[in-house]
Amino acid sequence: MNNHLLARFGLKYNPFTPDVPTEALYEDPKFKQFSWRIEHSLIREGGFALITGEPGSGKSIILRLLAHRLKSMRDVHVGVIQHPSGRVGDFYRELGDVFGVSLSPHNRWHSFKSLRERWVNHLQSTLLRPVLLIDEAQDMSADVLNELRVLSSMQFDSHILLSIILAGDQRLNRKLRQDDLLPLGSRMRIRLQTEYASGEQLRSTLIHLLEQAGNPHLMTNELIQTLCEHAMGNYRALTIMSGELLAVGLLQERQQLDEQLYFECFSQPKSASKRK
Repeated sequence: MNNHLLARFGLKYNPFTPDVPTEALYEDPKFKQFSWRIEHSLIREGGFALITGEPGSGKSIILRLLAHRLKSMRDVHVGVIQHPSGRVGDFYRELGDVFGVSLSPHNRWHSFKSLRERWVNHLQSTLLRPVLLIDEAQDMSADVLNELRVLSSMQFDSHILLSIILAGDQRLNRKLRQDDLLPLGSRMRIRLQTEYASGEQLRSTLIHLLEQAGNPHLMTNELIQTLCEHAMGNYRALTIMSGELLAVGLLQERQQLDEQLYFECFSQPKSASKRK
């Protein structure tokens, strides 16, 4: 969407794309409470936190908001794992890149020792644990998850070196109940279960996105209500439908998006009558 088209609707950016500025994302009370516990407990004491929920219920947005908050804090080193489905060797390579440690995946003991030394030094100098964020954690193997559990603590679990926040769908909950991962599942200090949003939550999110993008009147109230009723509690579905309406509205050179446009885009076509 070019600047000329954005200017038609008075938008600073497309509010329905995944790369919306982080500061423009909506923070609901549930996230604020979770974030407060991470900032005032987990990064000071270390350990694991868990975010789980159905697809489209806001897990990745929560991680994005959390990363933004933590990176703004002094002396907090935030790392993000981009390839959760890798093997143990790949995992060590990525940890080395994230924390600036030269590692040799073929010498796991040296890698293990080097990472822990880096984290110990950080903790001693700042009194804050480095933070590791992992999205789509249901794709991590049991070997990698257990390696992370052992790697992040020392002195018989009495000295925690790292804060780890895992996010994934319900498969992650089931995985953590498996026998070989029960020791990790029992270490989840803070949990957040995301749920499909209510109509009011969807409405608040959509209005917030429009206001932050610069045009709170882009959609009529009737259209906002219709979108929230048909998004089935799914934030991703809400923004996908809204983005489609915006694209069609631009094509039709509309000044405002309304409920009639929704029916033009998403109403089910009538079945053609069958021939005898």
